[in-house]
Amino acid sequence: MKRPKIRELGEAIRALVKGPYTVKFPYAPSPAAAKFRGIMAIDEVKCIGCSACVEVCPSKAREVQDDKDKRIRTLIYHQERCIYCGQCVDYCPTDALKHTQEYDIAQLTKDGYETKTEFELILCDECGEVIAPKTQLKWIAKKLGELAYDNPTLWLILSKELGTIEPRFIGEAPPSHLKVSPYRSGHLRLLCPRCRRSTYLHEIWGY
Repeated sequence: MKRPKIRELGEAIRALVKGPYTVKFPYAPSPAAAKFRGIMAIDEVKCIGCSACVEVCPSKAREVQDDKDKRIRTLIYHQERCIYCGQCVDYCPTDALKHTQEYDIAQLTKDGYETKTEFELILCDECGEVIAPKTQLKWIAKKLGELAYDNPTLWLILSKELGTIEPRFIGEAPPSHLKVSPYRSGHLRLLCPRCRRSTYLHEIWGY
């Protein structure tokens, strides 16, 4: 048996007086550094469902699912895939994502690793394709201010929210008797950019 070195003797004496050097985690909390990038947290009030986080995530930890029949967009965060790079935090336009100080995600089952957030979808009245979540359109309109009224889609969303327009013409084709004046009826619908361009060309030039 070798004789203990001076350093080991010093550590042993300090451990007898001050207790062991190792932390008591997981039985006692072990706080992380101030800028530690831990488990992601989402502020559902700020999130607008734009899916920018999905586009920039390199590990595919974020996923978007659009259900056109139910008009629901679901954003899914796969916590077990996350590499905590912070790209989603940097590119979130509303600062709805942030890192927490939590880092212990070990558990015996797969339950609880997915976080889902749902949003109401706005679909094109002409082709049925997804335009954007309603929360995203409202956020864009707020950023534009009075300029939002130059865009029929944003104007309809704001008018419906404020109750200044009858909702019976929103989300459906205009009645046949309104087609007598196509320019006043065809473009005042919720349309995707492609269908709006086609509608304008048809109403103005007859194409």
